[in-house]
Amino acid sequence: MSAEPSDADRYPTLSDRGRAMLRHMREHPAAPLFRNASGNRLQAAEVAALHDYERDIGQARFEWQPGVQPPWLDAFVANTFAQVPHYRAQSRPARFDAIASVHRGDLAADVAQFVPDPVPLQRMINFRTTGTTGHPLVLPSHPVVAARYLAYHKRALHRFGITLQHGAGQMGVMLLGMQQRCFTYVSVTPTMGESGLAKINLHPDDWRHPDDRTRYIDQMQPEVIAGDPISFAALLQLPLQHRPRALLSVSMALSSGLRQQLGEHFRCPVLDLYSMNEAGPLAVFDADAGGHVLLQPGMFVEILDADGRPLPPGQEGEITLTGGFNFCLPLLRYRTGDRGALAMAGDTPMIVELQGRRPVRFRTALGGWINNIDLTHALAPLPLSRFVVHQQSDGAVQLSLPPAELQHADEAIQRLTLVLGGLPVALLPLQQQDKVLQYSSDLPDSHAR
Repeated sequence: MSAEPSDADRYPTLSDRGRAMLRHMREHPAAPLFRNASGNRLQAAEVAALHDYERDIGQARFEWQPGVQPPWLDAFVANTFAQVPHYRAQSRPARFDAIASVHRGDLAADVAQFVPDPVPLQRMINFRTTGTTGHPLVLPSHPVVAARYLAYHKRALHRFGITLQHGAGQMGVMLLGMQQRCFTYVSVTPTMGESGLAKINLHPDDWRHPDDRTRYIDQMQPEVIAGDPISFAALLQLPLQHRPRALLSVSMALSSGLRQQLGEHFRCPVLDLYSMNEAGPLAVFDADAGGHVLLQPGMFVEILDADGRPLPPGQEGEITLTGGFNFCLPLLRYRTGDRGALAMAGDTPMIVELQGRRPVRFRTALGGWINNIDLTHALAPLPLSRFVVHQQSDGAVQLSLPPAELQHADEAIQRLTLVLGGLPVALLPLQQQDKVLQYSSDLPDSHAR
């Protein structure tokens, strides 16, 4: 699109009430600097279909359990081999467990090979992901796919007795970041009566006055606040009066200690969602069940060993996905890099002993803390295939790069030193040939607790 999109482009079904909500979020006296613009881009027929989709997902039951494949699996595999270039170039094995697994590096190398041919390109969304492990990704999506997330968040909330109520003239969801550079915007949710949605950054640089953070949240009164452990740790430092109905922790592993602290402080359920950009919301932690209960009936989960063989229930290995709701990126034996074991929570499968990605923060030269994502942004312009950043117990920082990429070392060190407030960075060669743990620290406060 050559011209800057208008609100009509971003919100095709926008009503006068929705337009007023956008204006209220943008122009509130305590509003932050919204550095970006986004929108739902949903057409009227898609909004109607999403209402049905949310109802169906809320009622759907899982048709598989550990060791028993779902009845829809064979048709899904057949369609994937017929429509997806990566698989169409192969012969389909007779057994499902003989299909070669794929991982994040395969998608990073050429994600177009994993997009089904029938998917129209005109309204496709491509977005870049960052994280604590693996390769940077550009993932294909669609406005309908993005809107479907809400169905699974509602399913997770319902498990804890919460039904969303906010509609026109109210803020439904506030998304938090706590980064030096963060994508921030406002939008509305058509399937919730055009309730407001705002992505804000709690970093003081994004506000006219640091106290505006508290004023804005208190006066917007979002029904649900979503973030990661680092942004929630920052939220705890604000003298907020508002109490949301729920907190949703996404993207990174949430420790039990921080979950308890958040629940006691805000007097509401704190949902620890196991979610990833490649697959969306996968599971929600339920202490009574003893694990992360799965949310997507259309996602089959295997636990594989190092050689790609399925492991029996209760045995720990790599979480591997088949299925999903993103019709732009059907997953077939996709190895996530996360680990756990399968069990049952009543009639629903769950993951126990989940070892997912954990947030890592780094102490700067001035004694403050920054998010590992800020380090990712600092190094993003460099053509690095892999890197490792580690902070030692004395605060010293080490950067490891592959031997073949040491020509970028000087600039990488300069970028890290700048974001770390002048803290020196030492260089080490990176010996690992496969996936690496990008961020680690020996400092006792490097993980939000």
